Amino acid sequence: MSNSLLERDRRALAGIGKLRTSPLTIRHARGNRLIEEDGREVLDMSATAGAALLGYGHPGIVEATRRGLEECASASAMFGACESAVALAEDLLALVPEADDHKVWFGHSGSDANDTVMRAVTAATGRRRFMSFHGAYHGGLSGSMSVSGHPSQQHALPRGGLVQIPFPNPYRPLGGPDAARHVLDHVDFLFSTAIRPEDVAALFIEPLQSDGGMLVPPRGFLSALADRCRAEGILVVSDEVKVGLGRPGCWHCYQAEGFRPDIVTFGKGLGSGIPVSAIVAPQSVMDVSEAFALITTTGNSVSTSVGRAVLRHIRDDGLVDNAAVRGRQLMDGLVAMQGRHELIGDVRGRGLAIGIELVKDRETKEPATTEAAKVVLRCYQLGVFITYVGMASNVPELTPPLTLTADEASEALAVLDQAIGDVAAGRVSDDEIAAFAGW
Repeated sequence: MSNSLLERDRRALAGIGKLRTSPLTIRHARGNRLIEEDGREVLDMSATAGAALLGYGHPGIVEATRRGLEECASASAMFGACESAVALAEDLLALVPEADDHKVWFGHSGSDANDTVMRAVTAATGRRRFMSFHGAYHGGLSGSMSVSGHPSQQHALPRGGLVQIPFPNPYRPLGGPDAARHVLDHVDFLFSTAIRPEDVAALFIEPLQSDGGMLVPPRGFLSALADRCRAEGILVVSDEVKVGLGRPGCWHCYQAEGFRPDIVTFGKGLGSGIPVSAIVAPQSVMDVSEAFALITTTGNSVSTSVGRAVLRHIRDDGLVDNAAVRGRQLMDGLVAMQGRHELIGDVRGRGLAIGIELVKDRETKEPATTEAAKVVLRCYQLGVFITYVGMASNVPELTPPLTLTADEASEALAVLDQAIGDVAAGRVSDDEIAAFAGW
């Protein structure tokens, strides 16, 4: 019996918690590189789906973790006021300019943050319906899954009263070239016929729909939609879990899209790999009832100390600007690459959140699903780790750490160029990707 890390992983870890696109093994990691079992280094252009915001082994995160452990590792904010939890809450309130009368709730993941928002706004407003988008991914718990619209979550229990609307995709415009107007007219129609807006508690928005295909909405669409909802007393939730905190080249992705949310949720990158999430929401929602949303270890000193360090390093190390600059470098390189590779149908994104939609034919735009899996695998073989997203699983995605350097961006572009060329030339077989189900 083999005792390799992959074999031990297959025998011991549940498949329901795996999303594998390559035979990657991880012994340890440093900076923006993963070190495999055999010592090979792999440039991580995924950052664990955006979670490793500052890369791996960052001195500031290591120090914050040590400090949190030394102070009171097992304490939480549930039974008493905890210095690091209060301080991180204050930092987040200062970071969200719309948060005049807001408070903060801490969790462990974006899933529990969005799940808690659902329960709290229902209790606070008395409204029981929600709105979200087709293709959305808001988490992996029953509540947050029930307002998602990603194909991977079709096994989730359906939520009664959920209203889902199309996310306007400029590359595949629904209803003609003015997709945004088509969707807004659809919402107006729903509000005047099939749906009583006074029954809807909240609209969940990913300002950049990442898992749905890294879709960038038409300019002004989300602002117009948010205004419509707010006029009906519907709370607007900006899910910044994957695409916020500097990644889009600004602090918050909703800022790039020009709308003002009532509620903001954070996760993934807030802890740069350490589990911590947060809700920033009005007091009327956050104080709806004492002991309403308890998780024993939330607000602990390790997670909240790390969260403070992450925000500090984003600010002090100029990582928002770096995301914008490196994002432009990647986008420019990919657009140039599009001219060489017929497989590339579209390149889109903001900052260091970029999608490369692959198609079999640029005229028909038939999704190149198998080819996307092959490109991801070939990149891994060549020393760069990425994943793919999209409703048809045909969009290789780049969400690297915000600490990405110019040389690393150039390295990633060179590997992508070769990988796409190799796949187009038939150098990656169907058998090679058969073992990796992806999603």
